[in-house]
Amino acid sequence: MIIKIENTGDLLRAAREFAVAMGDHRHFAFHAPMGAGKTTFISALCQALGSLDEASSPTFSIVNEYAVGDGGTVIPDIDRIFHFDFYRVETEEELLDMGLDDYWDSGAVCLIEWPENAMDHLPEDVVDVTIDVLPDESRVISAEL
Repeated sequence: MIIKIENTGDLLRAAREFAVAMGDHRHFAFHAPMGAGKTTFISALCQALGSLDEASSPTFSIVNEYAVGDGGTVIPDIDRIFHFDFYRVETEEELLDMGLDDYWDSGAVCLIEWPENAMDHLPEDVVDVTIDVLPDESRVISAEL
């Protein structure tokens, strides 16, 4: 799957397209350089999935939980989304103390920023998503779904 985002006004369309393509997948690892728009896209994706809460960066809390209304607008069997940001994780103990397996096994959609800092602790079925910034400042979201 490849989705081009021309500008911020195009985000919700792209997020809805991504949400429809998610299928039964629940775990997504977003790979992109600093400033590429991971949090911005995830925020739009949460909105497309029917989040009742406004998504924000969990950089300091490491994980945010968002409720989903009416079972989600695109994926009817989800009631929450977990949004992780492993940027500030420094030790394996921090990850182990979080009880990540409980999150992975919850059935919730899990959206992961900076997965590189937790590669040995991600679920086996994680879908790698790449955000590339093009010279014209547009973005390309790509994933093998």
